[in-house]
Amino acid sequence: MSRPINARIDLAALRHNHAVAKKYAGDVSLWSVIKANAYGHGALVAATGLRHAADGFALIEIETAIELRELGFNHPMLILEGFYRPDELNLFAEYQLTPVIHSERQIDALIAARLPVRLPIYLKLDSGMHRLGIDANALASCLQRLERSQAVSTVTLMTHFNADEVNGIGEQLVRFNKMIEGLQLPVSIANSAALLRFPEALQCGVLPAQANWARPGIMLYGSSPFPALKSAADLELTPVMTLSSELIAVKALKSGDRVGYGGHFIAPKSMRIGVVACGYGDGYPRHAPTGTPILVGGKRTRTLGRVSMDKICVDLSDDAGDFSPVGAGDTVLLWGGNEKTGLLPADEVAASAGTISYEMFCALANRVSVEVVD
Repeated sequence: MSRPINARIDLAALRHNHAVAKKYAGDVSLWSVIKANAYGHGALVAATGLRHAADGFALIEIETAIELRELGFNHPMLILEGFYRPDELNLFAEYQLTPVIHSERQIDALIAARLPVRLPIYLKLDSGMHRLGIDANALASCLQRLERSQAVSTVTLMTHFNADEVNGIGEQLVRFNKMIEGLQLPVSIANSAALLRFPEALQCGVLPAQANWARPGIMLYGSSPFPALKSAADLELTPVMTLSSELIAVKALKSGDRVGYGGHFIAPKSMRIGVVACGYGDGYPRHAPTGTPILVGGKRTRTLGRVSMDKICVDLSDDAGDFSPVGAGDTVLLWGGNEKTGLLPADEVAASAGTISYEMFCALANRVSVEVVD
């Protein structure tokens, strides 16, 4: 016997979202980002679902890239933080992986490695986020050193934008364009947010757009990268992950009864509540407050009280709707879904919980059973 909680991964929805990304990208190629276990959806699952659609895969974990290679995936593979230690460079050569080079220390190591093959590399520039990247003053000398070393086959210039900011990417784009002025090199600068909001990012650089690459991530999994501006539905995106469970108990409360740890919810009158087999031990956000949306038996209601490790309480009172037919064993939708089951965007749950859908997806626990459908 297993707990009734289940995550359903819909590969047809994943391919639909990839097609939406292609529509926005036009002639620009796409790195399908599958880092962090494909945002909790399963890296091998996502790669399999996109095997015949993806131009290439972008990830951080070299061990996952190697596993994909050994499973016969021949796609270009971009390792988004490059190598961490010089002794990893032999693996990049052996498995034909493209490192992102973001520091002069990495350039030193790449030149010193004297690999048997020249590697294609992405050279990451710091255009204003001040996380990783070569700064403007060092760019020319870095390119000269790489060219003289004969360590690389091709160079693509890359940066990362704060594209979900209300003020947009204007300042960063101006800075990046100034850094690359006159360079006859392809670029990769558009993540999901830039791809959807700022088409100018796709045309950046001297070469034709066909030479450039975008890097869609969260949009592939059916969430909006800027839900406060446009919903996933507005962007024609479909949920890939549906998290569902069941009611395991229904209880009658009297006025004044308290619910859950800390007793934060107090029944204002006699009412019914349901207990759901899901909690923060399954990946549901612990800080989700009373009022977080949830679907019970296909009908929208709200959570009550504090989320515990294994359980969530939900409102089945008359004020919430007609839940009189609902009882133990009925389906509860935590996020995702479709027109048939009911739809509850992960972005909406995340907003109520004060987080983002990325974090919820990545937090999905190992004890949750996963069903993959195609």
